[in-house]
Parts: sequence; structure tokens; C-alpha cells
Amino acid sequence: MISALLLAAALAGSTCAAEDSSDRPCPEAAAPTDWRTLATEDDRRRVREWRDAWTEALDQARGAGHTADIAREGPLLEPDAALGDPMPPPGDYDCRTIKVGSPPTGTLSYIAYPAFHCRIAVEGERANFTKLTGSQRPIGRLFADNDRRLVFLGTMQLGDEQRAFQYGTDQDRDLAGLMERVGENRWRLVFPHPHFESLLDVVELTPRAAAR
Repeated sequence: MISALLLAAALAGSTCAAEDSSDRPCPEAAAPTDWRTLATEDDRRRVREWRDAWTEALDQARGAGHTADIAREGPLLEPDAALGDPMPPPGDYDCRTIKVGSPPTGTLSYIAYPAFHCRIAVEGERANFTKLTGSQRPIGRLFADNDRRLVFLGTMQLGDEQRAFQYGTDQDRDLAGLMERVGENRWRLVFPHPHFESLLDVVELTPRAAAR
């Protein structure tokens, strides 16, 4: 298993941008293209078990009376709705988070939040996703996986924190997700079994009005 220090160095280009929203270049670091060489064992497991997380979350939410809410979202909450060409173009996005299912310590089995501000930035071979506003802000790097999805590895920035945790140094802050396209100008970033509040987080990305 790769040490936390090596993981931190490899992902430095995605986490240091959390200091502000300027997307300033970070110190050059190694940029492996295979996410499996960077991911922790826990995150490899979460990516591997994405379908189990999705099924459990939807079953629980439907059992709690949210069948209509789920149906209203269409392909966004359908596990097999991914299309080809999963990489969103660089730019600013509205990103709306839906939390589905509840772990034993949680309370709500379904909650949809209003849209916040996110950004896709690409520099050379490196593609980063950053949620710029909101109390929970994923920040990290996107890796090619197959023709229908990218894999996200990063960390969760909370509240008024000015810097993101380095990936691999705190398991509770580590994030692993799947970026997929589910329609014209519509993408989703799915986090199976996140360490906070839910069984599945689905972040919908659509281009911000100023970018259309």
C-alpha cells in the first residue's frame, strides 16, 4: 500500500488549489495516470462496490417515502444511465448535491441541496474538480477509467477551512467518486459510501449561466 506521504505528493496538484478559487498553478508533482496506483485500499473498495452502495441507498430512500423524488431526477439517480464522453469541459458549473440513504448514525434518507459553484480545471494531463462554495467542498483530481466514467480522488474541505487535507492523511476526509455524463450538458459526480451523513452522494453538474 502506498504511504500517505507518497499519496499526498502525487495529489498535491489537486489539493493545494483549495486555498482560494483562483486555480493558481501548484508546485509540479508526479502525475500518474492510473488512479489505482494512488488510491487507498478503502477508496479502491468504495469504487469497486459502487453498485452495492447505490442499490442500498435507493432502497432505503424509497422505503422512507421518496420514490417520487427519485423518479423526478430521471437519469441522474439511475445507476446505469452513464453515457460516453464523461469529461466535462473546463469551466464553471452549477453543482447540486443529493444525499441518498442514511448510515446508522444518520437521520435523513433523502435530501437535495440547492446548487453551489464548482469548477473543472485542466492543465496539461491533469484535470481537477473543485467545489468552490458550500459547507462541504470536495476537491481533487479526475482520472481516466473507461469510456463511460472518470474516477475522482480527493478530499473534503469543511466550513471555513482555507486549506484542503492532503489525500491519504485522514481516511474520514478522503473521497473517491465516479464522474459520468448523463445527458446533454449534464454530468454527475457520484460518491459511494462517503464518510459523512449518507450512503450515496450524487453531485449534478450543469454549466453556469455565464458559461453557456
